[in-house]
Amino acid sequence: MTQRVDLATVMDRMAIDEVVTGYARAVDDGDWVAYRALFAPGGRADYTSAGGIEGPAGEVAEWLAETMKLFPVRQHLVVNRLVRLESRVGWPADHAEVGADFVNPMRLDPGGAAAEATTPNFTAAGRYTFALARTARDGWRLTRVTVHEKWRHLSS
Repeated sequence: MTQRVDLATVMDRMAIDEVVTGYARAVDDGDWVAYRALFAPGGRADYTSAGGIEGPAGEVAEWLAETMKLFPVRQHLVVNRLVRLESRVGWPADHAEVGADFVNPMRLDPGGAAAEATTPNFTAAGRYTFALARTARDGWRLTRVTVHEKWRHLSS
């Protein structure tokens, strides 16, 4: 590879990492405007393995906004990111897939009475698959997010 290609690849990986990190932060912070902005037009999300829904990003954001009210404290830890770049229309890469493991400790508060409690009592973990495309206007954006929940633990 040439230095120009190497540099472009590194910059793409950094931009993709920013989208993945932005995704985790948007969910944890309940920033559904930011969540929607991470998706390309027509982008979808699939939370069915975690008991959720699959659909257009906007609809899933509405579902998450309601569901996440049960968890006043949440923090995604997204690690072991494996990024694969693909050029479907020539160089530079225009599509990517990221596999990333997650651990998500949260505080379950079904009655709203323990809002001041911050100790996590619900943890979910698994792997995300993020599909991304380079858009002309906004750079890298999500075309699909799939949650592959592998385990969960509820403690009192």
